[in-house]
Amino acid sequence: MIPWFHRSVIPCLLFEDEHLLVVNKPAGWNTHAPNPYAGEGIYDWLRHREPRWAKLAIIHRLDKETSGVLVFGKTPLANRSLTEQFASRAVRKKYLLLTDREPKQHEFTAKSKIIRVGERYASGTNGEAAETRFQIRNPKSEIQDQNEPSYIICYELEAEPLTGRTHQIRVHAAENGFPILGDVLYGGRPFQRVCLHASELRLRHPSSGEGMEFKAAADFSADARLALRQAMIEPESTDAFRLIHGASDGEPAWYVDRLGEFLLSQSERGLTEDQRLHLATLCHVKAAYHKILNRQIRGRNVNEASPRLVAGEAAPARFSICENGIKFELSFEEGCSVGLFLDQRDNRRRFLTGHVAAGFPLFNSGIRPAATARRHGENPKPEILNAFAYTCGYSVCAAKAGARTTSLDLSKKYLEWGKQNFALNDLNPADHDFIYGDVFDWLKRLAKKGRKFDVVVLDPPTFSQSKQHGTFRVEKDYGKLVALALPLTKLGGVLFASTNAVSWPPEKFIAVAEASVHAVKRSIGQRHYAPQPPDFPVSRSEPAYLKTLWLRVD
Repeated sequence: MIPWFHRSVIPCLLFEDEHLLVVNKPAGWNTHAPNPYAGEGIYDWLRHREPRWAKLAIIHRLDKETSGVLVFGKTPLANRSLTEQFASRAVRKKYLLLTDREPKQHEFTAKSKIIRVGERYASGTNGEAAETRFQIRNPKSEIQDQNEPSYIICYELEAEPLTGRTHQIRVHAAENGFPILGDVLYGGRPFQRVCLHASELRLRHPSSGEGMEFKAAADFSADARLALRQAMIEPESTDAFRLIHGASDGEPAWYVDRLGEFLLSQSERGLTEDQRLHLATLCHVKAAYHKILNRQIRGRNVNEASPRLVAGEAAPARFSICENGIKFELSFEEGCSVGLFLDQRDNRRRFLTGHVAAGFPLFNSGIRPAATARRHGENPKPEILNAFAYTCGYSVCAAKAGARTTSLDLSKKYLEWGKQNFALNDLNPADHDFIYGDVFDWLKRLAKKGRKFDVVVLDPPTFSQSKQHGTFRVEKDYGKLVALALPLTKLGGVLFASTNAVSWPPEKFIAVAEASVHAVKRSIGQRHYAPQPPDFPVSRSEPAYLKTLWLRVD
């Protein structure tokens, strides 16, 4: 089996034991996914991230734009105990909020019945009873919006909800004349985030009965976009991730990545002066680059497609970044891509850990132990075929975890780049296979040779051309690709199917992949759909584009 590579301690983790997991949820992250194909909520992301978190249960929720203390149950005992404590109002919750409207009273209790009215909630005669205590903590203070030069005079209040109705604090604050700063849904002044934070949670431990108190300080002045990344990226093992994801982060059509000691900005036009100034404040790096996005890739030479230096000293021709403890070599001088697609970070981690999702190990129990495999003349290591390997990111992670990999790509240059990534991580490329050629042609060749793999990776470009196969269009040809990969997939093996085709709905993508499996009379034993990671947040204005399907094929 592939070994567990390290015990994850994500930055937002406040407390963990056998029964409880407590986190400091950042603003801008749902508690759970609003639908099966949206971006993961913090609950979904945690539950599928670690085997020890596979049985996490949601006990209470925080709104997407609310930050602060959030507790999950890990055992049936914890779930029962916490549910009873919340239902009996034994759990004490305290929130902090900011408003730019002066409250009429220093301390009071708001009571009403709350009903849903469209996207909002409001007090009504037929709703559920809601009760909130408010108290002014700081009568006057100043805060600066990230997008405005002037300071806002505001009031800090403590809110203690005695019931647990959706949007309760927001409704009661607005209806009593002091809507929360940033809560435009309820009449609040626009701000870079909704200034509501779950600062304190008191409960009894499910097993010992001991009183427990969890606290998290509020920082409403911090850049909420950066705070989201800081909550889920482990800084000691990862220095490459997305900092600004277009409209989801309030910057339509502008995307910024941190790549180790450098920033890469991308948009359809040159940087504005405000964007240049913003780049300088994002994080401490050596230089910033900008690339103009152009859908007409064909006909552009490497120099035209490459990013241009806009601040700092030029990066070396090749430089390295770290992701989940693995090093990758990148370059700003190779055209459209720098050598790694950051939106596949969580999927690469799955190869590194051998853990796909809750209850879904990458390799099933049918893999023989090494000694038994050798007696039968078999390779004791799991084998992975990485088609469309590019610079071999999945292969490096799988190899680092102990698998034997075969990387297949139409570009010799990228395969050589991939070998460099192997060497960068103290892996001998000679222990693995690198095949140059057309993927469709080689899938047929390998099938004729009777090759079988524990995992087959299909992550093709949306469009490509080769002399042997001609034109490949992902929406038109993905089913054929899956059909060619299945004869190479062992019984009980895993098929990894991914695409970033923006216009292809996830339901249709999944239907095509699964129909191809059933067409050859094979069944699907396990299935996990993975969207893009949380630093590529999904919103109505910036819909999801990355789609990944993990299938165990019997």
